[in-house]
Amino acid sequence: MSSEPPPFGSGRSPDDDPFRKQPPPDQGGGSPYGTPPGEPPYGNEPPPYGNEPPPYGGGGPYGGDPYGGGAFPNDPLMGMPPLADSGKRVLARIMDMILVGLVVALLAWAFRVSQYTVDTNDMEFSKSLGQEALAAVLYIAYDTIFTVRNGQTLGKRLMKLRVANLSDGATPSTQTSLLRAAVLWIPFAFCCACVWTAIAGGWSFFDKPYKQGLHDKAAKTVVVSTE
Repeated sequence: MSSEPPPFGSGRSPDDDPFRKQPPPDQGGGSPYGTPPGEPPYGNEPPPYGNEPPPYGGGGPYGGDPYGGGAFPNDPLMGMPPLADSGKRVLARIMDMILVGLVVALLAWAFRVSQYTVDTNDMEFSKSLGQEALAAVLYIAYDTIFTVRNGQTLGKRLMKLRVANLSDGATPSTQTSLLRAAVLWIPFAFCCACVWTAIAGGWSFFDKPYKQGLHDKAAKTVVVSTE
C-alpha cells in the first residue's frame, strides 16, 4: 500500500482510487491465433518489418496503436480514457475563472482591496496588491482542493473531463495538484493575467503526444475525458 495520505479526508487510500490504471488481466491460454510456446512468432519466416519498428513509429499520435488504442506496453496512456479535447478544456477553464472571479470580486469589495481605484479627476488606475494576493490564494486553493478530490473542478465536471497523473492515471496528490495550480495561477494573479492563462492552457492545442498545458508539464499530468 502507498504511504501517501488520502486526499483531503476522502477516507480512501490512493490504491483504492477507481481511476488508477490497473495491470492488464492474465490472458490465460493466450490468443487463439498465438503460437505454441518456444516457437518463433513467424515460424521460419523473417518478421514482416525486419528489424525496423512497425508503421507509424510504433503508435498513433498519442501513443499506443496507430488508432489510439494504447496497445503497446510502454505507452503511459494505455488503460486510460482518451485525452480531452482542448476546446472543452478552454470552456471548463473559463467557467472556473468566472466562478472564482466572482468570489474574488465580492471578497475584495468586502475587504476594500478592489483591483482598481478610480480618480474621477484624471481617471488614473492603480493596482491593488491585496486583490492580486487574494486572487492567487483563492484560485490556487480552488484548483488544488477540487483536483485532489477527484481530478475535477466544477468546470471540468460539467465538461466531463478530469486531471490524471500521466504515470498511472490516478487522481493527483496534494503536492502535484498544488504545483499544477501554482504554475497556472501565480503568474495570472501577479503579472500576466489572461495572457499567461492563454499561453499555459493553449499549449495543449499544439503539444504532442499528450496534449499537455505548461502546468501539466510541470506537474506531469494530463487531462482526459470521462465520457
